[in-house]
Amino acid sequence: MTYAEYNSLFKRLVEAGRTTGEPTPEKIAFTKLNFSRSKRLDKTFFLTNIQARPFGTLTQTQTWLVIAEPWCADGAQTLPLLHRIAETTSKIDLKIVLRDDHPELMDAFLTNGSQSIPKLIILDEQMVVLGTWGPRSIAATQLVTDYKTTYGKIDAAFKEELQRWYNQDRGQAIIKELLSMIPVISNGVQKEV
Repeated sequence: MTYAEYNSLFKRLVEAGRTTGEPTPEKIAFTKLNFSRSKRLDKTFFLTNIQARPFGTLTQTQTWLVIAEPWCADGAQTLPLLHRIAETTSKIDLKIVLRDDHPELMDAFLTNGSQSIPKLIILDEQMVVLGTWGPRSIAATQLVTDYKTTYGKIDAAFKEELQRWYNQDRGQAIIKELLSMIPVISNGVQKEV
């Protein structure tokens, strides 16, 4: 799906009180909340010229394929940023697929053995993988790891803490990591961040 098609699906799900995948009450509630978060970022997040410039140096067309789901909070924080990056250059074609509809694809891009999303897969024109990123920035991942170490699992309190972190960071950790990938994905060398 394109970003517009994904957002159209997102809106229809919220309006119908539904979600993708197995429709649990929690996932339905997160879908509605994530739609609001995503729309807020669509309105407020913009790259600086300094941040946008390196993406414009890409010489080959790339597909940035993102595995995501509307109920995924990290996806709601990431997809608007990836969309803004794709808007900076005609060399990036952003596409989104739903994790639960593509289990074989997801299983090929696990993170530490889990189906964590969002997962960005950067492909060249021949569909060779140039790099991957996700499911969240290194800084956000460290927050998750530290919390799990201390409390054993992720709970509602941590989800609120992570959201506050996202609000304070304003996408800068993600942008910084994706910018660090430019030399690698420009040269066609495979790398995972």
